[in-house]
Amino acid sequence: MAGLAVAVGILIAQQRRLQQLSEQQRHIDLANQQRLQWELLSKAMGDPDLAAVLDTHKGVVPPHKHRQFLFANAVYTNALLAYRNGVVDRAELFGHLRGTVQNPIFREYWEATRAARASLAPNSVEAQVGRMLDGLIHDLDEADTEEWWVVGEPPEE
Repeated sequence: MAGLAVAVGILIAQQRRLQQLSEQQRHIDLANQQRLQWELLSKAMGDPDLAAVLDTHKGVVPPHKHRQFLFANAVYTNALLAYRNGVVDRAELFGHLRGTVQNPIFREYWEATRAARASLAPNSVEAQVGRMLDGLIHDLDEADTEEWWVVGEPPEE
């Protein structure tokens, strides 16, 4: 009987280790994808002909503004990846984004990409973070204070 308990314990430990390795691989895969996205966005920001390929605004956004939107997207997806990989927790992400949305160009980007976010799976991490950011922007717009760094409460994990 003791031998069975030891065997079960070993199997449980192996399963946990495999889960940890799987999670580590997921983080590596996300980081590699982020690196590739940054490389593509960098090329697009430096070349209007390539930026046109990523233009989902039907040409109504001037090229210089579109490049700014591409960079805003890179800033946002970098923060999102840091959260997804556990580099920052939800409260830290909230605080970072609270500062990010003080920039009018980022706000314009966020509004311009609202329709694209509507297609996200509602339970996805990206959709949840998007709703959190929408709520934060609403709270900031409604706040009676100029002290933006105290507005809003980070949602629970």
